[in-house]
Amino acid sequence: MRLPVTPTTTLWRDLRDDVRRHYPAGRVIVAVDGIDGAGKTVFADGLAETFAEIGAAVFRASIDDFHRPRSERYARGSMSPEGFYRDSFDYPTFRRVLVDPFRDGAQAGAGTGFQLAAFDLARDARAESQWVTAPRDAVLVIDGVFLHRAELRDLWDWSVWLEVPWPVAYARMALRDGSDPDPDAPSNARYRQGQEIYLREARPAEAASAIVDNADLAHPRRVFRGVR
Repeated sequence: MRLPVTPTTTLWRDLRDDVRRHYPAGRVIVAVDGIDGAGKTVFADGLAETFAEIGAAVFRASIDDFHRPRSERYARGSMSPEGFYRDSFDYPTFRRVLVDPFRDGAQAGAGTGFQLAAFDLARDARAESQWVTAPRDAVLVIDGVFLHRAELRDLWDWSVWLEVPWPVAYARMALRDGSDPDPDAPSNARYRQGQEIYLREARPAEAASAIVDNADLAHPRRVFRGVR
C-alpha cells in the first residue's frame, strides 16, 4: 500500500531516493538517531514503508531491543548520566546477532539468519531467539539513541539525525509516558545529561548523512549543513 502524499511522506521518499542513489542494490543499513522524544520510531517506520513502496525487502529494528540487564544498566547508580550513556545497550550482541549476519548474508546467501531483537526490556530478560532471513538485496532500518557513537557510526551505510529542541522533545514524552515535561526536572537528569554527554562526544549531526528538523511532526524539513 502506498502512503498518502504529505509533507512528511514526501520527505521520507526524498531521503529514500537519496539512499537509493548511493546504494541501488545489496544489503543496506540505515540508522535514524536523535534524542529521546525526537520522533525516531515513527520516522524510521515511515522511511521503511517508503522502501517497501518500491518493492524493497525491508526490515525494522530498534536499539531498544538490545538493552543490557538492569543490573548492568544501573551499575553506576540509578541517577547516573554516565551510566545511561555508557551502559544502556549491549552493542556486542547487537553486532553479533543483527548487524554482522545481515551484512554477511549478502555474500553468504539468503539463508544466513539474523535477529531483530535480543532483549525484552519489560521482563529485564533475554528475548526468545527468532532468526529471520533476507534476500541478497535488502534494507535494514534501525532507530534509537546514541547511534552515532564512535564505535557504531561505521556500521551504517546512511543515517539520519533528527534535530528537535529539548522542550519539544520532553513535551512529547510527557504526553506519551506521563513524565515531567520540564527538561531540567530532577527526574529527567539522568537521561537529559546522558544525552548531553553523547552530543558533546559524538557530535552526531556532523556524522549523519542527513539532518532533519523534526520539531513539527507534520512538516519535517531537511537541514543542510551551514543552512539553518
